Amino acid sequence: MMRAIVAPPVLASAALSELKAWLGISRSAEDAELLALLRSALDLCEGFTGTMPLNAGCEDVLAASSAWQTLGARPVRSITALAALDQSGGRIALAASDYELDIDAEGRGRIRLLRPIEQRRVAATYVAGLAEDWPDLPEAIRQGVIRLAAHQHRARDDEKKSAAWPPAAIAALWRPWRRMRLA
Repeated sequence: MMRAIVAPPVLASAALSELKAWLGISRSAEDAELLALLRSALDLCEGFTGTMPLNAGCEDVLAASSAWQTLGARPVRSITALAALDQSGGRIALAASDYELDIDAEGRGRIRLLRPIEQRRVAATYVAGLAEDWPDLPEAIRQGVIRLAAHQHRARDDEKKSAAWPPAAIAALWRPWRRMRLA
């Protein structure tokens, strides 16, 4: 399975303002760097928690199969399209009667084909994320993202400070949101 972000989350100016206030920065000279740190912190939050913080448009390329297949990001808000992919990567729209979609109570999106198709792969397009916008994020997630971006900013020239990921204070904020799987 390959997952791609086709519509990245919109990072509100409120997030940048919070980070700048946390760092005590009033000038806009470092805004681009700070926004990059916020995006990186959001990615690390997703990696740690197994949950995409802000809504983003995603696309998974999966095998064309009649077995249920789980989409890569969580929580899935909506599954917007399913198309067959031909050898050259061209898309062929599938009729709604050709497949079944499901989003379970834990936000896992699943798809399956109801009848065989000629193509070997399908592309599922969907929206996943905990919150639509920055202010709607749970406080612990927001604080963890701000603190991690601030930590990265302060430790950019000191490799020892950036060794443990995420730092314990941030891990403590995110731990209740962490999705674990027992094998």
